[in-house]
Amino acid sequence: MQSSSDLFPVALMSAELRGDLTEDVYRLKPGNSPDASVELVLTRLGRFGQEGARGVPVILVHGSFSNRRFWYSPKGLGLGPHLARAGFDVWIAEMRGHGLSPRNQQYRRNQVADYARYDLPAIADFVREQAGQRPHWIGHSLGGTTLAAALGGRYLGDDGAASVALFGSQVSRVYWPLKVPPVAWGGRLLLSRFDVLSGSRLKRGPEDEPIGLALESMRWHGLFGRFGDAERDWWAGLAEVSVPVLAVAAAGDMQDPVWACRKLVEQIPEAYRHFQRLARDEGFSDDFGHIEMLVSKAAEREVWPLVAYWLEHQQLPVAAPAGGAVAL
Repeated sequence: MQSSSDLFPVALMSAELRGDLTEDVYRLKPGNSPDASVELVLTRLGRFGQEGARGVPVILVHGSFSNRRFWYSPKGLGLGPHLARAGFDVWIAEMRGHGLSPRNQQYRRNQVADYARYDLPAIADFVREQAGQRPHWIGHSLGGTTLAAALGGRYLGDDGAASVALFGSQVSRVYWPLKVPPVAWGGRLLLSRFDVLSGSRLKRGPEDEPIGLALESMRWHGLFGRFGDAERDWWAGLAEVSVPVLAVAAAGDMQDPVWACRKLVEQIPEAYRHFQRLARDEGFSDDFGHIEMLVSKAAEREVWPLVAYWLEHQQLPVAAPAGGAVAL
């Protein structure tokens, strides 16, 4: 079968009409990481009848225990379809072993370091090849953390990102027990016995997560931990980012609190950083939660238009859709 790309093998898995939307599903085999079995699936959404007039490309990256359905429901609802109907060229990534992306041979060892170093750059290259311009990125929770790692590690530079938006993403929340070496050692020993964390058993979502992610997070939050890998300090690298970055935090988010999300974006140079807090006292209708900030009727009315404005202008409006003033 002929590849859909000159970069690496890419197969068009399906091309379907979903109501007023077109849905093209691609399977990428970049072959750029130590595990050559890695395959990544991208879903491209567009408007039916407007295939020749695709707009600015934007790539959506889901969080932990999730897949493409966070952005795009079977009924054609979600931020992905909203942006496609607004004229954007929408690409929805599914990370290793999530959704339509198969589990790679070394699945249990997968880490953010792999996603940031190998997978996001490959996705960026393919989308840029197809769209003819740099893509914008939107990540939720772990998806945003992965984007921050790719920026800080310089794996995703100016040529791979026109802008980046991080929703409910942070790395600064402190887990004090992990600062105690015996507790940390015991935790790692216990987790090492497992291959995955079950999203259904933990009631966190429809997907499992490789145990490598949990072990990596424990290293970040350990006594002498840092946001980075053995080669690069991603946190320090964020101070050299030169693309617009928006961080959005929700007042009702107990998992990734506002202060921690703000701390992450404040590591970005002031000229490139933007911050929005979703809260009643900012003029929004609710103190949004971790999921509700992007998946809810209120998000559809108030947050999705803000996202579209950001993608068009790389800045926030003078007033948020519900009348809330912006910060930073």
